[in-house]
Amino acid sequence: MAGSHIVFLMYHELELAGRKLCQSEPGYVRYILPLETFRRQMTWMKQSGWRGLSVSEALRYPAEPGVCITFDDACETDLIAAAPVLREFGFHATFYLTAGFLDTPGYLNASQVRELDGQGFEIGCHSMTHSYLSDLREPELKREVVDAKLQIETIAGHAIEHFSCPGGRYDERTLQMARHAGFRTVANSQFHANSAGTNPYELGRVAMLRNLTLEEFDATCQGRGLWRKRVQHQARQGVQRLLGNHAYDYLRAILLGESR
Repeated sequence: MAGSHIVFLMYHELELAGRKLCQSEPGYVRYILPLETFRRQMTWMKQSGWRGLSVSEALRYPAEPGVCITFDDACETDLIAAAPVLREFGFHATFYLTAGFLDTPGYLNASQVRELDGQGFEIGCHSMTHSYLSDLREPELKREVVDAKLQIETIAGHAIEHFSCPGGRYDERTLQMARHAGFRTVANSQFHANSAGTNPYELGRVAMLRNLTLEEFDATCQGRGLWRKRVQHQARQGVQRLLGNHAYDYLRAILLGESR
């Protein structure tokens, strides 16, 4: 969607032939795109005259057609798969890192974070341990938001300004903590495009799913049909509030065929 509204895309790990994924549960895999699918999407953007923007760039809401590209979790494929494709097409992006995942198998290490940062990509924060922030007591919430920010800043050597909520779960305490920590923005998983009138602490993002067709990707970038996804998401949120996060996840795992 060009002009005053910009869609923020949310990616996760990319699947590479012969490489084991960080997790194997169906609830995780549905968010994992094969590298070839990601490349096709970026090719469509380039051929269509669209720009790939970081969060900081998107917040200026340029008139030219573009979308904000974001990645969650700090998977190693951010550097070894996504970054080369983005550089090839001249696109920018923001990589939200889960601080506690760093230096563990399948995820970026500190040196790789600095390499990704040195390539000109924006580094953000995706909490300390990927916990649902709305479930946490104050000391735990501080660790997930404030301490995670400080840890990533120590690695990168500069301020980290953007935060994304694990699972899109947050409450007003989360936003207050993020402001206190010095974050300029907080992103969630709400299905809406953002504009200059959007609260920067409640930026919507659209998750890129494994089964998304190129036609659906086109529509998403242009903001078409997001209202349908928003209605579905709001219905799921109602069930989440009724059951609680962990009971909801248990039910979803059963429906998706996960073994727990």
